[in-house]
Amino acid sequence: MSRLRHASCRLCAVALAVSLPLSAPASAATTDYHLPSLGGVPHAASSKEARLGRAWLRQFRAQAPQWQDPIAHYYLDRLIARLAPHSGISGQVPISVMVNNDSLNAFAVPGGVIGINAGLYAFAPDEGAFASVLAHELGHLAQRHFARGSERAGQTQLPTMAAMLAGMVLAASGAGSAGLATAMGSQAAMLQDQLRYSRRFEQEADRVGMKTLADAGYPPDDMVRMFKAMQRMARLQGDTPPEFLLSHPVSESRLSDAQSRAAQLQVADTHRDDTLYDMVRARALMHLHANAPQQALITLRQDDATDAAITYLEALIDADRGQTQSALDGLDRLAEQHPDLGLLPASAASIALDARRVDDAIARSQRLLRFMPGYLPAQLTLAEAQLGRDPRAAYRLLRDVTAQHPEDPAGFTLLAEAAGGSGHPAEGRLARAEYLQLTGRIDKGIRQLDLARDAARGSNNPGLEARIESRREAFIEYRDALDEFS
Repeated sequence: MSRLRHASCRLCAVALAVSLPLSAPASAATTDYHLPSLGGVPHAASSKEARLGRAWLRQFRAQAPQWQDPIAHYYLDRLIARLAPHSGISGQVPISVMVNNDSLNAFAVPGGVIGINAGLYAFAPDEGAFASVLAHELGHLAQRHFARGSERAGQTQLPTMAAMLAGMVLAASGAGSAGLATAMGSQAAMLQDQLRYSRRFEQEADRVGMKTLADAGYPPDDMVRMFKAMQRMARLQGDTPPEFLLSHPVSESRLSDAQSRAAQLQVADTHRDDTLYDMVRARALMHLHANAPQQALITLRQDDATDAAITYLEALIDADRGQTQSALDGLDRLAEQHPDLGLLPASAASIALDARRVDDAIARSQRLLRFMPGYLPAQLTLAEAQLGRDPRAAYRLLRDVTAQHPEDPAGFTLLAEAAGGSGHPAEGRLARAEYLQLTGRIDKGIRQLDLARDAARGSNNPGLEARIESRREAFIEYRDALDEFS
């Protein structure tokens, strides 16, 4: 059966997007806990867009349900990293967020933020289809469509972004049409007046996205396949197609243009890794069908997933049923057959930890990290397992993890616990503050910084006290940006 049986895709969110320079992650030796710098942006407008985009992301994290899966998130980040240099936004480091929602959606917003719903994994049947969605979103970023659209309409970006936030949060929370209608509200007149213009943006993103796919080693026809799936979905929906298809229809001319361009593009070194994608998709389907995991198996089989992915999903189901040893045995056999897939031992370590086999989780994570240093899912599992055995080791590891991934709230949550358990109360308060500001609760974060400063002062640590004070000044700047959405 065709892997496109269940493929139907809205290739971007209600809002268009803008490309912004972002700094690279801090080195592992860095000990400060900070956001990537927003300095060095060549134009004031871009700096403001970056500031608003990061504020938007924090507000979104505070209000929208997220899908917390380090393995799937790591895969998403690596795929974006593979595509981004070919999209025209080289030198930027997009930040991704995964929404806990089973509907099909992906979006890009100012500040280099790319988001996907968990449902995107369910609807994209192979890696090429999934990559085509991301490539399209990167096309919007590269072409700075959000900024261009706002400038042409004579609008400021803030009201539009605030409306986008409200609508996206409602949609992510399951409000569906109500959420999208809210997001469209402040832009209704502009969209009605500029439908042709917004369609041109879509065409631009299509063209950039297809070239991105080809240069990254994916057939550009993967995007054409997604367009056809969108058309089929629109026909099936009849008079009530998804809101995205109402404002961004896949016209025959758009499809024809995409087909023509795809035929002209030469694919670089071919890259396909459907086994890895199928396994990540298995995790998403398992999450989405938590109450009926057999449905996840049915979907994978209908879409001709690899045998290894089917076996992987069966191991996840065993673990969910409490059959831990069976799950671990199955994953170990798969790891022998696919030694290059770090996802397999990482999944086994996580399952061992969930089953309270702490020593096994530590051993598995450490073994994997010897072969794949810096593999974030294994680092987080190892740190969590070490919290009860060796909090000092967890603290040392998490200092490096949060320095490498300063936009990942999960690392700071664990660091706060590890610091508190290893005799570093001020650092624990600081890590807790960073977690709070990353998730949009800036006032609570500032209060944690005040407690951290008091603790540092009480332990006669002027260096740490100065660092905390510096972060407090930065937090106030973040709060000013967040207040603009209030």
